[in-house]
Amino acid sequence: MVTQPHRPPSIKMVRGDITEQTVDAIVNAANSSLLGGGGVDGAIHRKGGPQILTECRALRAAQYGRGLPTGQAVATTAGRLPARWVIHTVGPVFSPTEDRSALLAACHTNALHVADTLGAATLAFPAISTGIYRWPLANAAPIAIAAVLDTPTDVQEVRFVLYDEQAYETFAQTWQEWKQ
Repeated sequence: MVTQPHRPPSIKMVRGDITEQTVDAIVNAANSSLLGGGGVDGAIHRKGGPQILTECRALRAAQYGRGLPTGQAVATTAGRLPARWVIHTVGPVFSPTEDRSALLAACHTNALHVADTLGAATLAFPAISTGIYRWPLANAAPIAIAAVLDTPTDVQEVRFVLYDEQAYETFAQTWQEWKQ
């Protein structure tokens, strides 16, 4: 729960592997099944180990029988990862004919809300929806950054952890332009 007037967290851009981040929580660009998949989701499940899948299965059985809705977020253990928790969120599939930017922003906002309930001070995000969901990086970066800056939170540091050079450059350039 946010206890002070809104002061955005510090934002850092990191080129690297989100599964190697020593933070309180990492955000998983999950699929709605919560049962693992490719990309970031698959890497988190592989490196984090079976405890993550066990908790995801329990969430499916208890609350999310039809899967986690797009834009929502839920937490599990981080298993063997250096983080304490994984916050799973389902990004929207990009559509050139329908504006789904509010759903992409909601992924970030809801992940921050979950981080607050956990007491997480540091949080690492991937570039949600920019892989197999085909969201253009140049469009996703300002949505993600704005959502983080606009969300009241007790999280003190947000890292955008970008796996490849193109994603890193796009997010870093967007952040530099934002600060000017």
